Amino acid sequence: MSGAGKKVVDVAFKAGRTIDWEGMARLLVSDEARKEFATLRRAFDEVNTQLQTKFSQEPEPIDWEYYRKGIGSRLVDMYKQAYDEVKIPQYVDNVTPQYKPKFDSLLVELKEAEQTSLKESERLEKEIVDVQELKKKLSTMTADEYFAKHPELKKKFDDEIRNDYWGY
Repeated sequence: MSGAGKKVVDVAFKAGRTIDWEGMARLLVSDEARKEFATLRRAFDEVNTQLQTKFSQEPEPIDWEYYRKGIGSRLVDMYKQAYDEVKIPQYVDNVTPQYKPKFDSLLVELKEAEQTSLKESERLEKEIVDVQELKKKLSTMTADEYFAKHPELKKKFDDEIRNDYWGY
């Protein structure tokens, strides 16, 4: 295999090991997203398997002497010369350098969005606990107990009463 082809196979293999498939799967919410993610993972695994098996192997060397005995040296020499003249172009990756910075910046944005989302989730969970607690106590709670928990509302009501504003 050519050096460039081997490099592509190595990069794909390393990428397959470094992808956190389980971590990404935990972030999915809808069933449709999970189905699409499973399809993506299957496709990636199939391509990666092909790269590891089919394209990573060196071709068998040709036994020119075997063919010279059966066919004749003149015809085999002509094919050998044509075979030796075939030059497979080396792969030059012009795409990765162009998109790598964009991808890296998207990863940074993703991490920031994840942190923001986790903080918001924690805040919402606390708020849910507070609302559930309030719901349980609502039938027996006094106005003083409520205002002790929400002093900004007490100040607002006191200002309205002091200014003789009764809401209409």
